[in-house]
Amino acid sequence: MTRMLKKALESILSTNENEELISAFDQIGDIIIVRIPESILSKKKIIGETLLNEVKIAKSVFYQTSAIEGDFRTRNLEILAGEDSTETEYKEFGCRFLVDVENAFFSPRLSTERERIANLVQDGEIMTNMFAGIGMFSIMAAKKKKCTVYSIDINPIASKLCEKNIEMNKLAGKVISINDDASKIIEEELTDKSDRTLMLLPERSDEFLDAAINTTKDGGIIHYYSHIHADKKSEAGKLSEEHYLQVTPVKSEILFSKIVRAVGPRYYQTVVDVKISK
Repeated sequence: MTRMLKKALESILSTNENEELISAFDQIGDIIIVRIPESILSKKKIIGETLLNEVKIAKSVFYQTSAIEGDFRTRNLEILAGEDSTETEYKEFGCRFLVDVENAFFSPRLSTERERIANLVQDGEIMTNMFAGIGMFSIMAAKKKKCTVYSIDINPIASKLCEKNIEMNKLAGKVISINDDASKIIEEELTDKSDRTLMLLPERSDEFLDAAINTTKDGGIIHYYSHIHADKKSEAGKLSEEHYLQVTPVKSEILFSKIVRAVGPRYYQTVVDVKISK
């Protein structure tokens, strides 16, 4: 598809502009989202129409006008071509999900990490997913294993979509969608409840580490995500381990670390899996 799109856009974009645009292109169900450099914003409508015409299953093309931000992790989108609807259905590893690409957090670029976590979860485990969005990590884990997942998000639209997604998928385990602040609900109801805790909010991981420790049992596992600057890509995993050990208040055994994805020049989203002792 990348080659086809480059060819379709070559009449309106330079080679460098074409490369930059394609790298910032996401297809989610029948929706395309593109981040357009300021230098070619004047061509956004023709870019949208070209993408809609060339990607046959696409019904909508949106330009992302803001970063994902705020407690609800939402972004602003501008319709460029097709239907002005931000809801679609997305399929991944045998699961179906209703997605609202503007009003609830979702990233197609985390599919490999979602599968990794789902494969780590064991039958009988209790997992707390602190920033669950529409429930993809939670549902994929419960699809594979007879586990119980507390799927928490402060965004009511995300939690409502999670409830719908639970209904849409046949699960081996159980997912409980909770619309609330993760720290608050952990303190009130989920202290020492979890065998495994997922905290996929890398830009605020240090702020919520105490809550993650609070919900995790002695000997339980925390998946700690963060954003790390590294001059060399090969150093990012080690730097993320060092950062976690600097900020954690509990004894921890590092089990694994890796780069999840690049989020900017010399800037990476990383994960460190740790076993804690309380």
